[in-house]
Amino acid sequence: MNRGLKISLALSVVFVVAIAVALLADGKDKESSTVESNAATAELVRPDSHRLSSTVGSKVTFVEFLDFECEACRSVYPAIEQLRADYGDRVDFVVRYFPIASHFNAERAARAVEAAAQQGKFEQMYKRMYETQAEWGEQQTPMDDVFRGFAEEMGLDMAAYDAAYSAPETLDRIRQDVNDGRALGVQGTPTFFVNGQRIEPTTYDDLTDALDTALR
Repeated sequence: MNRGLKISLALSVVFVVAIAVALLADGKDKESSTVESNAATAELVRPDSHRLSSTVGSKVTFVEFLDFECEACRSVYPAIEQLRADYGDRVDFVVRYFPIASHFNAERAARAVEAAAQQGKFEQMYKRMYETQAEWGEQQTPMDDVFRGFAEEMGLDMAAYDAAYSAPETLDRIRQDVNDGRALGVQGTPTFFVNGQRIEPTTYDDLTDALDTALR
């Protein structure tokens, strides 16, 4: 079996497991906040949306609404990284925040990522959240100090980080993503869109098929 096929099969298994986790956690991972949304003004991608990759002239955009404390998002994370490796030169990968209200530290994690993004470290903090989720996820106590420790390890300007982490504007930025997501029909995480069309994959191949079709 060649290496490429092994990777594909391994990621397919990971993705199936992630979908199973999402279904089992359906009641817990559904967005239940009372954030106001307006479908008429919702946007799938905004000028300030975070891009993990952006290609000049790309005609395909992959959007994920995610929650850093969501176990299914963490399980799918390696598959998304593989997609970026395989399609990053042809597809724009966009991330939107969608912290679930029942996840105690999800919004805090999003604030930490957004605070890091303001210093050009979005991707680094994005990855760190998933790599360490087992350490801080599913806790019912604030993990602010843990996230601040990540920022220190990254060498961020801590005064600027602290200010951004607590700023109302940072929370507004996150809630704008949630508003857009809810207006677009997002109820749980992860939720994916390819060129504005919501897709509901059950395997890794479903994701690659959606991208291949869009690229054609």
